[in-house]
Amino acid sequence: MCRLLGYVTTRPTSVVDVLGREDFDTFTVLTEVHSDGWGMAWHPSLGAAVEAVSSPQNASVDPQYAALSEQPLGCNGLVHLRWATGGLPVSPQNTHPFTDGGYAFAHNGHIAPIAHLEAQLTPDSRERLRGDTDSERYFQLVLQCIREADGDEERGVTRALEILIGEFPNSSLNALFLTPTTLFAIHINSRVHSPVDALRELFESDDAIPASHATEYYAMDYRITDDAVHVISSGVDADGWTRIPEDTAAMIDLATREVTRLHPVPLG
Repeated sequence: MCRLLGYVTTRPTSVVDVLGREDFDTFTVLTEVHSDGWGMAWHPSLGAAVEAVSSPQNASVDPQYAALSEQPLGCNGLVHLRWATGGLPVSPQNTHPFTDGGYAFAHNGHIAPIAHLEAQLTPDSRERLRGDTDSERYFQLVLQCIREADGDEERGVTRALEILIGEFPNSSLNALFLTPTTLFAIHINSRVHSPVDALRELFESDDAIPASHATEYYAMDYRITDDAVHVISSGVDADGWTRIPEDTAAMIDLATREVTRLHPVPLG
């Protein structure tokens, strides 16, 4: 369970400038909950290979997080703050975003049982695994479906979501998936409740729990400006954001910023 931020802009932009200093600081304060590592992925320019940095340290005390956040890394990218699912180690290989070739992936949710998720993978896909998480297995299933679709990302992602919706209807599939041409924003979670009990273990009162976490933990918002498209998990309640409808997924073209909706089989 984690926090996500994604952006597609017309010019290289730092993460701080994506949100503005005040909202970036609010986002980083969410490490009060999401303290089990952080990561960023980006394309330095269109057509360039994806780059990524991650660490199992708490972002709020990691100087590398602060330094990277100030740098205009590229015109598109994603940020992940991790809250490790119980029983899964906090380690470099379990820290998002996961990368493979020209792709990067970050997930907010938990898909169980993990063994059943891994059973959806071919032997070749299982050989690509490096860590223990359901999230990395989700990522490899997406890549597997893209390969089976002869490289068609839209068909591959749609097929992977259809499999996951069918096999794991009560799981959060919220994710950001960065490809050489597209940022996919996935917001599929309507049957999942906010982790209120786990949050209450971390705070003295409900009033101390970060904004929206107790009631809309899996919500995602977006905003479209003249030169950018932004997507963010709940927790930064600021003006200018619009709630993403439940159980939807979209593609954001990295070159044009055009937003196109995907149409996986809906939850019944």
